[in-house]
Amino acid sequence: MAFPTVRHRRLRNNQSIRNLVKENHVTVYDLIYPIFVTEGEGIKNEIPSMPGVYHFSLDQLEAEIEEISKLGLQSIILFGVPNEKDGVGTQAYNDQGIVQKATRLVKRLNPNLLVMADTCLCQFMDHGHCGIVKKSDDGKAAVIENDSSLELLVKTAVSQAKAGADVIAPSNMMDGFVTAIRSGLDESGFEHIPIMSYAVKYSSAFYGPFRDAAHSTPQFGDRKTYQMDPANATEGIREAESDVMEGADILMVKPGMAYMDIILSLKQNFDLPIAAYNVSAEYSMIKAAAEKGWIDEKAVAMELLVGFKRAGADMILTYFAKDAARWLRAESI
Repeated sequence: MAFPTVRHRRLRNNQSIRNLVKENHVTVYDLIYPIFVTEGEGIKNEIPSMPGVYHFSLDQLEAEIEEISKLGLQSIILFGVPNEKDGVGTQAYNDQGIVQKATRLVKRLNPNLLVMADTCLCQFMDHGHCGIVKKSDDGKAAVIENDSSLELLVKTAVSQAKAGADVIAPSNMMDGFVTAIRSGLDESGFEHIPIMSYAVKYSSAFYGPFRDAAHSTPQFGDRKTYQMDPANATEGIREAESDVMEGADILMVKPGMAYMDIILSLKQNFDLPIAAYNVSAEYSMIKAAAEKGWIDEKAVAMELLVGFKRAGADMILTYFAKDAARWLRAESI
């Protein structure tokens, strides 16, 4: 039957009926808030390219965790900014490293807050790459070594689990990283710790502000030999399939906004929970446009978050998490 018998607008007449037929919802339980922790004391410095996002020293972290907990957020992911870097990322797997110390502190402050640990080497390497660098004999070219890098990533994951991380989130894009980390965790007695794999991570221009925040900009070259080409979709399925076979528990797509087709594709092809990373430039562009008065920040940000859910994301890593929690709370009053 067709118009005038069928009138689609009947189910849009008012907010109450729109709420009843709403297909996708964003809740605080869907959101994972990234936090940048750094060495030192008395540090709460706003990141210039990410308004409202800060570097925290450990003595400033308690107030942030208290605010997050009061907002009802249940999950965070920690990124560490160390004082010392070297060519083998020593501080990534140091049991007294910044991520490990922050993890222990957060679990003391709120044992029920789910702590995810980003498992990578880039911000701990003096060259800014996600693995060990081997230079050619003439010193003119450099290769990111895959298999030797895996050994350091396993040490990092085990150290993070020992510190109390609830979820290991490897973001390095080395081949075989899930199976290596899964084996290392299991052999160390952490078989209960899930892996949220950055399964489909693109070599994207949307990471710029994050690299300012994590101090992880490569000192030479780029990451195109290990992160994916933005033009490729089928390759993402192959990457995700490998991670599923290797034992990943959650699959992530990063970035999110320009890759909603990839989120949908993973949702349709795999039976694991799917995470979307609403990355730094996606966040900063909305903040900047809102500051100019060009857009309604809340409306645009929430439309983007519900878009991730509609595409198939079960969870969203986003710098908007605290803002979204406040907006959702205001709507429920």
